[in-house]
Amino acid sequence: MDVLTIFGIAVALAMDAFAVALAAGVTLERITGRHLFRFGFHFGLFQAMMPVIGWLAGITVQQWISAYDHWIAFGLLAFVGIKMIREAFEETDEETSPTDPTRGLTMVMLAVATSIDALAVGLSLGMLEVSVWLPAVVIGLVCGVLTVVGMLLGGRIGSLWGKRVEIFGGLVLCGIGVKIVLEHTLLK
Repeated sequence: MDVLTIFGIAVALAMDAFAVALAAGVTLERITGRHLFRFGFHFGLFQAMMPVIGWLAGITVQQWISAYDHWIAFGLLAFVGIKMIREAFEETDEETSPTDPTRGLTMVMLAVATSIDALAVGLSLGMLEVSVWLPAVVIGLVCGVLTVVGMLLGGRIGSLWGKRVEIFGGLVLCGIGVKIVLEHTLLK
């Protein structure tokens, strides 16, 4: 597999992570280097690990996973998206700040939800008997970089438009979840 093909796959896989990072950047009052590192590192790590896991799992697990992977991604994205929308409508005092999407379980759920497609790519690479190591590294690096870019862009948009963009960000996450389900159910 040539490097251009691998890069194209990596960019395609990173688009969901980019959109989620954009939405996450909107929710943060001020984006720090720590936020960027946590989100970029973890999203890139999960995107790099999932093809390897899929590749190792082999063909037998593919049918089992593909039956419901889109529902898992939808559920995780919808949960976080609805939570963002609800928090946008809640009255916040100065002591209460919105949940930081770059920390804890929220970050893990988002990273897993956006990297499930990478698992399927790993399964495909295994069926094609292609080495997974270079694609996994490229996928992880591209995802990490696009996640950071998405957060920075989201931060700019969020500082300009405030709470309305947080609602929009939650709707985007829910929309990505719906898109994943529709792609998997309408294509089958």
